Amino acid sequence: MEKSFGFEPLSGYVRPSQEEMKDRAQSFFASMRARRTVRHFSDQAVPESVIADCLRAAGTAPNGANKQPWHFVVVADPALKSEIRKAAEEEEVAFYAHRAPQEWLDALTPFGTDAEKPFLETAPFLIAIFAERFGVAADGSKSKNYYVQESVGIATGILITAIHQAGLVSLTHTPSPMGFLNTLLHRPSNEHPFLLLVVGYPAADAMVPVLPKKSLAEIATFL
Repeated sequence: MEKSFGFEPLSGYVRPSQEEMKDRAQSFFASMRARRTVRHFSDQAVPESVIADCLRAAGTAPNGANKQPWHFVVVADPALKSEIRKAAEEEEVAFYAHRAPQEWLDALTPFGTDAEKPFLETAPFLIAIFAERFGVAADGSKSKNYYVQESVGIATGILITAIHQAGLVSLTHTPSPMGFLNTLLHRPSNEHPFLLLVVGYPAADAMVPVLPKKSLAEIATFL
């Protein structure tokens, strides 16, 4: 039987004026509009405490039945990053050689991506994000998790936002399949690799593509 949670009054919320609300929304949009996915990283060290606070922010994400079905593995060890790069590139070689349909490869062509992933070793941190498909108690009993993909996706979005707000850049990397992460990072079989997030400072000569974004009218409908 699931335990029952107590309730308490909502605290910490201060209702802003409409003008302040508009200013906050516009300021946040301006900040997030400047966020870019980066493929060229500096090897400059980043304080681990910054990553820890970003992960704490990710852990506040709404999730199904408060199961919090995520686990984050932060990798800074150079030897382990090298192993991850080797395993990821093996999957990427297969992807570009025969796994990906031509339509997908054509869509990637303008970005100039290939099977080489040097950023996996250059960036100071890799964060492997795992989705917990079901819970396992200390006695080995299993419990169902709910809305796992949605919950982990929301937490990942908050993490990416927190990293940007901290003044760092990131890259979402999803070699497929990613089962090698369970092996290299010693994660249990009930955890499924969701995404590999590369985190650090941008290289001094980092380049990013000029990408048009859809307008508000194209992405939203007000009824």
